[in-house]
Amino acid sequence: MVAIVEAAARKTKPGSSRRYALLMAVHDSEYVLKRYGGYLHVFVAAFGDDDAGEEWDMYRAIDGELPSPGELVSYDGFVISGSPHDAYGDDPWILRLCGLVRELHAMRKRVLGVCFGHQLICRALGGRVGKARAGGWDVGVREVAIVAAAAADDAKVPCRFLDVMRQRHQLPRRAKITEVHQDEVWEVPEGAEVLASSDKTGVEMFRVGEHVLGIQGHPEYTKDILLSLVDRLLTAGSITGSFAEAVERQLETTAPDREFWLRLCKSFLKADDEEHVWL
Repeated sequence: MVAIVEAAARKTKPGSSRRYALLMAVHDSEYVLKRYGGYLHVFVAAFGDDDAGEEWDMYRAIDGELPSPGELVSYDGFVISGSPHDAYGDDPWILRLCGLVRELHAMRKRVLGVCFGHQLICRALGGRVGKARAGGWDVGVREVAIVAAAAADDAKVPCRFLDVMRQRHQLPRRAKITEVHQDEVWEVPEGAEVLASSDKTGVEMFRVGEHVLGIQGHPEYTKDILLSLVDRLLTAGSITGSFAEAVERQLETTAPDREFWLRLCKSFLKADDEEHVWL
């Protein structure tokens, strides 16, 4: 069973075999609260393991809440969510989150960044991020090329979480993923390896060693969450009606390879588990 713990009532559960922290960089939307009970439940449903006795805690990083230095050692992994904010911004909470990423990197703790989280990790570790050079929003389902599938022998550092998937023939050369972003990684940190790219975004996924992974898309998003976001972007004037209609038409015939992306994220977060039972 997965134990889901809010920040205000955080407590280690007896018998928990693994512990993860979700660092939320976005406030829950009305839709996600009503449909799923909040983004915490969305992430745990996507990346958690009901049979592993896991515990997932949430810290609202966007509100300045982060784990204390003494708490970091107790976690097996950290996930940084997407956000409507720019990862290259200088808001105090963003700068604090960058500092935490550098600390986790020094500790060799597993850190998975999604969209904003992907970009923030890049910035924190010395890479460059900014507005998408192709211009405008990238919203919908996009196919990306998995570089690691073709260049396994050329990897700079061994990569167990990908090797396990490759050995089981679960690492395709191309895969579709849900995208909602207008910023991107311009240049990965020194020593990082680009693992995936698309015709619109040069860095769709990258890793640093075996403990840091950034993914530009949203493995955790369901179709209804994406459609809700499209409605919100349209209402806010961020996209046009014709753009929204095009996304909706695409979703009628195209779906992301969500099972693959969830398997990849779980393989990364739980790579220290030699049994790899989630695969």
